[in-house]
Amino acid sequence: MEQRRRMVSRRGLLKGAAGAAAGWMIVPRHVLGQGQAPPSETFGGALIGCGGRGGGTYGELSKELNVVRLAECDVRFKDRADNKKIYTDFRRLLDRKDIDLVAIATPPHWHALISIAAAEAGKDVLCEKPMTRFIAEGRAVVEAFKRYNRIFQVGTFGRFGMSGKKDNVLIHKIMRSGLVKDCKAVYYQRGGLKVKEWSGLVNVTPQPIPRNLDWDMYCGPSPLRPYHPHRVGGTHRGYWDYEGGGLADMGQHALDPINWLYGKDDTGPVEVEAYAPPAHPEATGMWGWVKLRYADGFQIVLESGEWGEPLEGIKGRQVKLSDLSEEDQKKVLEMPDPEPLRTFAEAVKTRKPAGGNPEAANRTAALMHLSNIAIRMGRKIRFDPVKEQILGDDEANRLVNQPMRAPWHL
Repeated sequence: MEQRRRMVSRRGLLKGAAGAAAGWMIVPRHVLGQGQAPPSETFGGALIGCGGRGGGTYGELSKELNVVRLAECDVRFKDRADNKKIYTDFRRLLDRKDIDLVAIATPPHWHALISIAAAEAGKDVLCEKPMTRFIAEGRAVVEAFKRYNRIFQVGTFGRFGMSGKKDNVLIHKIMRSGLVKDCKAVYYQRGGLKVKEWSGLVNVTPQPIPRNLDWDMYCGPSPLRPYHPHRVGGTHRGYWDYEGGGLADMGQHALDPINWLYGKDDTGPVEVEAYAPPAHPEATGMWGWVKLRYADGFQIVLESGEWGEPLEGIKGRQVKLSDLSEEDQKKVLEMPDPEPLRTFAEAVKTRKPAGGNPEAANRTAALMHLSNIAIRMGRKIRFDPVKEQILGDDEANRLVNQPMRAPWHL
């Protein structure tokens, strides 16, 4: 008891008294103990990355929860931060003990480091998609949220609709049964990936840095390039430094429900092949198609519909119960249905993993990263989904765990 009393500072007590007088009280989780919800069920919230998707991401964080927005952080706030409400450095925001939940809507090159720092600080996180910029970041996020026992949800929700249909539950069970040894199923998508829209610019003239923008902090763990306005805002997606083009932007929407449907939340493809022109070292560009094949034969085929000739002879095919023997069909039908996916709010309240938990989000993000590696290399790559390493290709494997600009590191 004495130790708990010492954790409550005089300032915290006065702050709580002021809140109670106003009719509510936010009780920080560090006062109550690890993983405990405040008795008032009011959570302190914060948004990191306030442009573009920021409002929508924070809205998802607040859904079905009573959240008071206490702070926000953005590198464009250089002319009016740091203070008790507005920050440019996310580390100062995360130091606050009255913040329980954090929405992250920065460009993806910051997603992993901020998510990990938030977990270390005892916060639960709802993070915009894609989860990471490269594969090794995803594994680091998984391990951090496991170590600190925090909740993570990636900001894509297609899997929730997918998992709510009876026919899809059956497909999920078939694939999770381990009884399909030579899977003929193919998920095929043509278009909808914004390839041209999110292509980067090359040979541009550097521009003066706006006074309100902390450009060094914006670049963060990525290389410090000359400033150009096309590298910020939504068009940041067109540069390998920050994201991975339209494929990384829209791919998690398309592939996250497919990963659940085909039971691939704990594995990855073993072979990836792409058809694309030579890639620019800094700017994302056009590509024609990508094929990802799993060890059991299941394939994902993405065709941009924006470059090259259409694929011939490729069409989607669903896995069927009739693909199995009668004995194996019976085994599948006797399997219990998967546990319903939890929303972020349900996960926060129950302290059980959310539907878009770190492992699932990492496996989906890896599909886009591997596709982009094959596009950038211009050759087929082989992948070990257990070690999360590209096999027999050192150049390609360097894109799995990319260096970060000092002092930033995983």
